Amino acid sequence: MNTTLIDSNSTHWVNNTPANIRPYLQLSRLDRPIGYWLLTLPGWMALAFSTYQHGIHLSDIKWAILILVGAVAMRGAGCTYNDIIDQNLDIQVDRTALRPLPSGAVSNKQAWIWVILQCIIGLLCWAILPNISKVIALFSIPLVMAYPFMKRITWWPQIWLGLTFNWAVLVAYSAKTLTLNLPVILFYLALVFWTLGYDTIYACQDLEDDIKVGIKSTARKFGRRVKTGIGTSYLISVFLIFLSKLLQADQINVYEICVILAGIFPFAFHLIYQVFAFKPADKEKSLFIFKSNKFSGFLLILPWFLMGLFSAHIN
Repeated sequence: MNTTLIDSNSTHWVNNTPANIRPYLQLSRLDRPIGYWLLTLPGWMALAFSTYQHGIHLSDIKWAILILVGAVAMRGAGCTYNDIIDQNLDIQVDRTALRPLPSGAVSNKQAWIWVILQCIIGLLCWAILPNISKVIALFSIPLVMAYPFMKRITWWPQIWLGLTFNWAVLVAYSAKTLTLNLPVILFYLALVFWTLGYDTIYACQDLEDDIKVGIKSTARKFGRRVKTGIGTSYLISVFLIFLSKLLQADQINVYEICVILAGIFPFAFHLIYQVFAFKPADKEKSLFIFKSNKFSGFLLILPWFLMGLFSAHIN
């Protein structure tokens, strides 16, 4: 039986794979690549963020590939773990009822084995990191383990997701520079608010089911002011990015401020577009806008990379 999940593209290659392996690929959400892009992009953003003070190096390519592979593996492991924890809730929600665990396509034992196999790939990526990055990466484990429970105990699970999903900022930056500093920590916090905004948009798809099942989210918390909540989250994100870049500057003058604003503007403009285009009652539109955050990420990476390329030699 070729089972296509409600929120999956029926033409995606995952939905045309043999029936005995398809449920595992669905557990990893490989049919919904936006998730691993949103896990990868913060790491790539951090590499671009570092170019101002540390230039561009050929080793950046190694770190970028490692971040992508690690993101796909660990996002898959995290989603599988999340489905194990949430299967009794998923079966009550139309969008998730046909997922492999609630539908019975795989057993709990098989799902746990799949978690372990994906974690092994993540472990191999971890082993290549510098020691400082290895330690930082380990601190993400409690965040990942606790995330499935956040929607049961707080109205702000999107904040926890932001702390988890953007951890690659700290790992990637420390891998390249062997250090952490205040600007990159502020940048990490900025992306937490970015995630708060886009995941609130995503949560609007399940608003009715979440109310019925009792799942908490910022989409429910904001209520009729959800658009204001998303806009405020994005505004804080842009402000913190601006502040983090300002702290990177050797000197603060009109020229530096203009350069910083030019680098942030495409990203900020796309967030403004999202707020104005977003319609809480339109589920398809919500999903489309949520997925468009892949482009938001690239709109921040590209200007910074080009600026770094322009101002520094490749070593």
